Amino acid sequence: MRLMIEETIADLCSTSSLFPRNMVVADLGFSSGPNALALVSIAADAIHNQCLHFQQPQVEVCVLLNDLPDNDFNVVVKSLVAFQQSHKSVVTGVVPGSFYGRLFTSGSLHLVCSSNGLHWLSKAPEELKRNQIPAYGIDENVRIERRHLVIGAYARQFRKDFTLFLEMRAKELASGGRMVVSLAGRRSEELASQFTHAWESVAQVLSEMASKGVINKEQFDSFYIPIYGPSDEELREIIQLEGSFSIREMQVPEPSSSSGNMLITPSRIANMLRAGFEPIIVQHFGSSGEIMVEFVRTAERRWSEEGSLQQEMAKPASNVGCVAKKGGVTWVVAACFWECLHDGYLHLGVIIC
Repeated sequence: MRLMIEETIADLCSTSSLFPRNMVVADLGFSSGPNALALVSIAADAIHNQCLHFQQPQVEVCVLLNDLPDNDFNVVVKSLVAFQQSHKSVVTGVVPGSFYGRLFTSGSLHLVCSSNGLHWLSKAPEELKRNQIPAYGIDENVRIERRHLVIGAYARQFRKDFTLFLEMRAKELASGGRMVVSLAGRRSEELASQFTHAWESVAQVLSEMASKGVINKEQFDSFYIPIYGPSDEELREIIQLEGSFSIREMQVPEPSSSSGNMLITPSRIANMLRAGFEPIIVQHFGSSGEIMVEFVRTAERRWSEEGSLQQEMAKPASNVGCVAKKGGVTWVVAACFWECLHDGYLHLGVIIC
């Protein structure tokens, strides 16, 4: 996303008749860890460079970080202290809450960023939970029969959530503001019924654990991971139907073969899955440490079988980027579509555009 953010900042600073005196940058769903400030750092540096390029005084920048209230804001706040020391003209703040609701005052934001967050739904599809339809299940034949129903429910939930996201951001963006967003998904030519969702690898491991009695089958049947990977055409359609934005550009780069696949091992896949999904698994099945130990053990055993790892690595990856515009507001979307366990989805914060 670095290039897209830098180009967006350059556009912001060059399209106005007057060079901006201040800018507000928000990162939605920043999470935590060493990359928590990556996007806002890119933005702040790009603004600084534009000031030097146009020989203008440094712009006052306000950086606002948003994530769900359960995130560890204490660690991030400590990182912000060091960030401010290296960016003297920047003030910072944190805003807890869901980005599917209002977070900021109307017309207050100049740049919104969000990396690898929007494929997470606000909740699992209610129609599946209400009708007690498992998202996965142990029986393969039954699973295949209801796959279209399950994926349809997830697609409708994504449409509802993403539409709401657009509506909220349209109110919060200032005139001439920009938004750069990344999310996981699939190429349009890949049928949803044939597409392997990011969570399916997790479900496969849990299914094996349920079949062996390690976890309760009823609990497994009621387990829903709130993730959906849309196609680029789905994004296009939702943006057009919502009506606040018009698409200016959409990029779908060709997938690249990954030399890093040689470094992928069953142990690494298992631990990547654990890192990405442990909070959801623990929340549903309980906090017993033995559950996650067995999860890793089962995953390693699964991908240690002859040919299974090669089959997993053969799944295609793609990336999509689009630019949409609403009146004086231009919206930039860079959507990273995952290569199920490598190069994309679980390497959070790494976007190839």
